[in-house]
Order: sequence, then structure tokens, then C-alpha cells
Amino acid sequence: MPFSISNDEILETIKMLQTEKLDIRTITMGINIQDCRDSDGTKTGRKIYEKIADYAKNLVKVGDEIEKLYGIPIINKRISVSPVSIVGNGLSSEDMVIIGQYLDKAAQEAGVNFIGGFTALVHKGYSNGDKELIAAIPETLAITERVCASVNVGTTKAGINMDAVYNMGTIIKETAELTGERNGLGCAKLVVFCNAVEDNPFMAGAFHGIGEAESIINIGISGPGVILNVVKKHPDASFGELASIIKNTAFKITRTGELVGRAASARLGVPFGIVDVSLAPTPAVGDSVAEILKSMGLEMVGAHGSTAALALLNDAVKKGGAMASSHVGGLSGAFIPVSEDAGMMESVIAGALNIDKLEAMTSVCSVGLDMIAIPGDTPASTISGIIADEAAIGMINRKTTAVRIIPAPGKKVGDWVEFGGLLGKAPVMAVSQFSSEAFIGRQGRIPAPIHALNN
Repeated sequence: MPFSISNDEILETIKMLQTEKLDIRTITMGINIQDCRDSDGTKTGRKIYEKIADYAKNLVKVGDEIEKLYGIPIINKRISVSPVSIVGNGLSSEDMVIIGQYLDKAAQEAGVNFIGGFTALVHKGYSNGDKELIAAIPETLAITERVCASVNVGTTKAGINMDAVYNMGTIIKETAELTGERNGLGCAKLVVFCNAVEDNPFMAGAFHGIGEAESIINIGISGPGVILNVVKKHPDASFGELASIIKNTAFKITRTGELVGRAASARLGVPFGIVDVSLAPTPAVGDSVAEILKSMGLEMVGAHGSTAALALLNDAVKKGGAMASSHVGGLSGAFIPVSEDAGMMESVIAGALNIDKLEAMTSVCSVGLDMIAIPGDTPASTISGIIADEAAIGMINRKTTAVRIIPAPGKKVGDWVEFGGLLGKAPVMAVSQFSSEAFIGRQGRIPAPIHALNN
């Protein structure tokens, strides 16, 4: 049955675009680079560069054409590749850095702002390639502009690799120090996951999963402003009514994403993958998930009831997306980054929101602790403890969780860190002053929960 949109839907969508900041946040092309393996980093990197240059040569052009044709803003065009730790298994960390430079060059050539897939999947243990790639992360993120890295340290089925959690605390600190003149910006391109998904179009955690096709088009669509508008229009709605209203609105947003995804797929000759229906905020006024939660009746995000409000929002968005498309995937739900959401920043400044409340809210949101600046002198073991807590929430709740945290060199609680663009700015937040060092030092593996035995 051909995909179609009614005239009423078109008119409604025009309103969303003109007054409510609806946009396609990203068209992300996934590319399998497993066949690019060669004897060293330079040869492998060249093959990767050539394949990306071939597959993605028209990505930006097609995105621009669709944007003009439908009048739908497409904010980012991006690329994800197979986990480089797999492609480069057997190579050295120096070789991995060279591959990262070729990825950066390929992204620049294609005209995209980010490329994801400098990735290691170590939830049950390290391969040699994983070890070398993780060692290469700080330098790679320091010398490249567009490369994004991710490491998956746990799953519900496997448990949590605490050796990797221990290691990533140090890696994050090193990355911050190597990009200290830019307020630790390298850490904004590094995500530590539990239950990472293979079809996520959003950065910095996107990679092209090993179960995916040779190439794929995934769409990330965002509409916090649209949801905010409908919530504001129904101040007296009960929770059940509010959930239905949000669900119906998410349905309409998803239809727009599927339209763009199928158009891009046809023009690029690449299969359409999924629509990720995530409410991804920006620093712009009116484009905030926090404002949606406040419109439900909270004085500030962080007030008691914030986790329940976010749970309702996240679930309704997922249900609306699933109604609209058979190919909803990725993360889908609501992101709660601090630096990228003006309302979240406001709540932190007011003292309503701290890292502990954010952690509680991650049990029901799309991902986890996202774009949070902490003091530059925070010990690596404390960062590892934060990662361990977040991974435990994901493991036990069978959901994706993540940590994207920036120990800003030279900054203390109350200072501000500027990242620019969609990454915004963030107040430096306090972390616990009590040590996690002996706990993190145990290492080993936290066993999978009993429900991992479901099969």
C-alpha cells in the first residue's frame, strides 16, 4: 500500500513547521565498513574513506532537495559506520587514531557535521580491537572535529563489564584534558552505553549495527515545541486525556518523519530503516522537554512528580510513533540533556534539579545522563561510579541508558561551560564528594539479572 498523507495532515504539519519548531533533526546514513579491513591503519582508513565517499556523496544534496520540496527543516545530515573496533581488530591504537582521521576526512568530504561508529561493544569482555580502540579515543576526539565515539559496557543479557566501567572513567578524564582549551569538548562526542541499539540515528551514540543492511537511511525527528503547544492548550486535562493528546500528536510527527525517510531512501537508492521519534531539545526557547513537563503542572523540573511526568510523556510518544509507522526504532522517547535544553538549565540554576534527580528521571526517559558538565577535578573513579549507576538502571529495566558527561578542566560548581551550536552551554553541577574508588576498584563483571534468562 503506497504511503500517503491527507490534506488535513498537510495543513496541520505546515502549522507545526511554521509556529512550533517541528523539524527533522537528522537524516543518518548507516554504512557497513566491515569489508574495508586491511593490514594497517592507513590502508584500512583509505578504504573506509573511499566507501563513505561513494555511498554518501549525494546525502547532503538529497537532504537539501527534500527540505526544499516539502518545506520541512532538516537540521543535520550525518553518517554512522560499523563499530571500528571490529573493523580494526588486530590493529594498534595508533592505527585506530589514523582510521579516526580518515573518518573525519570522509565526513568533511560528504558535508556532514558528525560521523558515528568509533565504537567498541564490550558488555561481556574485550577483544584486542576493543582495547586498542578505547585507548585511541582521547587522542582521536582531540584531533578530529566530526568523529563521535561510543562504548557499550553492559546489557540486560550480559550484565555490566566493570573493567570497562573502570577504564571509561579514566578515558573520559583524558579526553577532557586533551580538549581542555575547548572546555573538554571531546567528551561531548563520547557516550558510554548500556543496552546500546544498532539503529540509533542520533549523535554522539550512533553506529551501524552488525545486524543491519549494507547501507540504510534512519531518520531522527524531533518536536518538543509541537508537544509543548498541545499540552499548554489542555491545562485541565486528566492524565489519561493528556496521554492520548500527546500520543495523537506524536503520531502526526512520526508521519512527517516517515515521509522524509522514504523520500530520501528512494532518491539515494538505499533502504529505509527506521524513524526515531525522540523529543530532542535544543537551547532555543520553546524547544524544551523541560517546558513540556512544567506545562503539565510542575513549578520546576526536579520538583516531586517530575519522574512521573516524564514517564507519561515518554510512553505516550512511543505509543504515538508505533501507531504511525511499522518502522519506529532507535531510542524514541524524550531526551533530557542539560546543556541542550534551556528549561533544564533554568531548573539547575534555580536549585530544583541535581544530578541525583536526573539519574532518577533516566529510569523512564529515552537515554540517560546527557551533556552534563561536572567539576574538572572530579576523580575518574567518581565518573566510573556514575557510569555504573546508569548502566545498572539500564540493565535492570531492560532499556538503553547512557552517560555523556564532561569533567570541564579548571571549572568548579557554579561555573558555566560553553560548547556552542546545538550543544549549547551548561552550568557545572555538583557530584557526590564521597569516594567510589574502592567499589570501582573491584572490577570484574556485575552478573546479569535473573530476567536475562528469558529466551
